[in-house]
Amino acid sequence: MSFASLGLSDALLRAVATTGHTTPTPVQLQAIPTVLQGRDLMVAAQTGTGKTGGFALPMLELLFPNGQPSGHTRKPRQVRALVLTPTRELAAQVHESITDYASELPLKSACVFGGVGPNPQVRAIAPGLDILVACPGRLLDLANQKLVDLSQVEILVLDEADRMLDMGFIHDVKKVIARLPGKRQNLLFSATFSKEITELANRLLNEPLRIEVTPPNTTVERIEQRVFRIQSGHKRALLAHLITQGAWEQVLVFTRTKHGANRLAEYLNKQGLTAAAIHGNKSQSARTKALKEFKAGTLRIMVATDIAARGLDIDQLPHVVNFELPNVSEDYVHRIGRTGRAGRSGEAISLVSPDEEKLLKAIERMTRQQIDTGDDLGFVAPSQNDLNNDRPERAERSGSDRPRNNQPNRSRNPDSNKGGQQPARAANKRNGPKGPRPASKGPTDQPRINQQRRPQRAARPVISEPDDAVARERRLQAFGNRAVPDPDEKPARNPRRKGQEKPALFGG
Repeated sequence: MSFASLGLSDALLRAVATTGHTTPTPVQLQAIPTVLQGRDLMVAAQTGTGKTGGFALPMLELLFPNGQPSGHTRKPRQVRALVLTPTRELAAQVHESITDYASELPLKSACVFGGVGPNPQVRAIAPGLDILVACPGRLLDLANQKLVDLSQVEILVLDEADRMLDMGFIHDVKKVIARLPGKRQNLLFSATFSKEITELANRLLNEPLRIEVTPPNTTVERIEQRVFRIQSGHKRALLAHLITQGAWEQVLVFTRTKHGANRLAEYLNKQGLTAAAIHGNKSQSARTKALKEFKAGTLRIMVATDIAARGLDIDQLPHVVNFELPNVSEDYVHRIGRTGRAGRSGEAISLVSPDEEKLLKAIERMTRQQIDTGDDLGFVAPSQNDLNNDRPERAERSGSDRPRNNQPNRSRNPDSNKGGQQPARAANKRNGPKGPRPASKGPTDQPRINQQRRPQRAARPVISEPDDAVARERRLQAFGNRAVPDPDEKPARNPRRKGQEKPALFGG
């Protein structure tokens, strides 16, 4: 069957043809006629099966019958159709697809999400919109400020509904739904029909048609999956080797952590392979720039956390690499679903260290298949010296360029020498007793630190000779030939206040 047989207008058919799609996918074959009938819809399909076209094309047809405006007058801040997505990248991707399909229609649309300034988004919404694509958080903020009016929404689409539940957006979604009119058409798209999704659909949808294109947690048949068992410390070298020897031109690599994504991208760039990291700590402008360059082919490798695991539609992406296996088995399906989309073939590589064997077994049980071992293309593991040389300096790992000082940190107070050995009393106060106290040696034991007195100054020699020339000479010799006051004279109370130096005893 062709798109022309699904009841779409000529304007939409021409737009679809320009995108390079000639035959509808199975999910589009079932979803488009149902949406055009005005029914609620509940669709479970894996990534890469054409879900966006499944709701975008019939939604545009309903808003613009036969490619013409329906006579609806736009009113300030009002929205006719609302699409909710869990991530910024997916929102931008869906909006881009909608504008491509509506290239010959007088569509007024906008896309709103957090991480960027709201003023341009507010200006885009102000005259009224046919379609608004939004993330729940930013949309709720705008609605609370009465900068968008959702009371006239005719069509609601929840895209990647299961991902919204996983990310904790369900409360925001419910608050948005509370602002919508009771009479509307609802479309829910999800990768799986979990218990939570089914409960949400029962509350939200009105006698929906349920469509399941593929069984839950199955992978696309056209994706060739391979696994490489390797030590964790050798993964980076193997990845660079596979990309170089295999002449891979476009690779999406998944890591578990943001820090790991940054470190891997830095390593690949040092190997002469252009790479960039994308994750939640990156600014929205940096994420958008990296994704744009990756799609355009100017960026060879994109290293991402699971924030990019869903919804990203990259044309003809040939390679996906699990640098680290996900902790949740279902995320494996979403990760590798970035390749092999829309009937194309793709390759999914997983680098598995010994401590990840349990995760691999869980993935194989879930997908009901055994993943074959791949060809390492003559890879030779680096020596321990190479690994040591490749490690960053300790000062760099600690985030400081200052060299580490191994000398004891001597404080002005000799009893608080942090760099040396702590006194027994201080150590007991801080860390608790280290064991039984040593037995007393009797009255000759040294006093405890906190009971020690300051050392007494040596007593000034008593001069009892008469004040004559001989006695003065003896005093001068006793005080290092320095002039001293007579014993009968009263010394100044504080010589330092008068700018005098304190007399040194016994030659200083």
